[in-house]
Amino acid sequence: MGCSLSVKDPGSGPPGGAEDGGEDEVAQVSLSAEERQVIRRSWTQMQEDISRVGVIMFLRLFETHPECKDVFLMFRDLDDPEALKASRDLRAHGLRIMSVIEKIVARIDQDERVDQLILDLGRKHYHYKALPKYFTFVGAEFIRAVQPVLRERWSPDLEEAWKTLFLYISSTMRRGFRQEEEEERL
Repeated sequence: MGCSLSVKDPGSGPPGGAEDGGEDEVAQVSLSAEERQVIRRSWTQMQEDISRVGVIMFLRLFETHPECKDVFLMFRDLDDPEALKASRDLRAHGLRIMSVIEKIVARIDQDERVDQLILDLGRKHYHYKALPKYFTFVGAEFIRAVQPVLRERWSPDLEEAWKTLFLYISSTMRRGFRQEEEEERL
């Protein structure tokens, strides 16, 4: 069964899309059975390093997008990269994110369940005041963090499959965020 994913086409849409809470133009993107298998296989290969990947992902996120740190009260005042790296809270949050990715990968063939899981995640992030523009940053940093873990097993096809999955995740989280925002207004 193929998965049809609605994701933002990065090259389209008006200025002020998801970053401002505006509507995105969407393009249909599919994860093929082969891409799903590649994602599952790579996840299995990186599982022993998920704690390290989670920490690296957030360290890179805060380095490349320091404004993201403001969403996290516990990290907001940690300016020393070594203190941040040693933070138990950072490790715990990294593991929570990796746990969500693990659930998505485990259910990658169950489109409705995955969709609901990610919509709920977007709704929660509305209450965390994590702006939708931050959602795409996490996927890019995840990909950069796992490349060294998978070393020679990393390939352009694997990268493309993970990028597609994270486009779907960020797009669906945006939808959940907007739904929660609308419900709050009512």
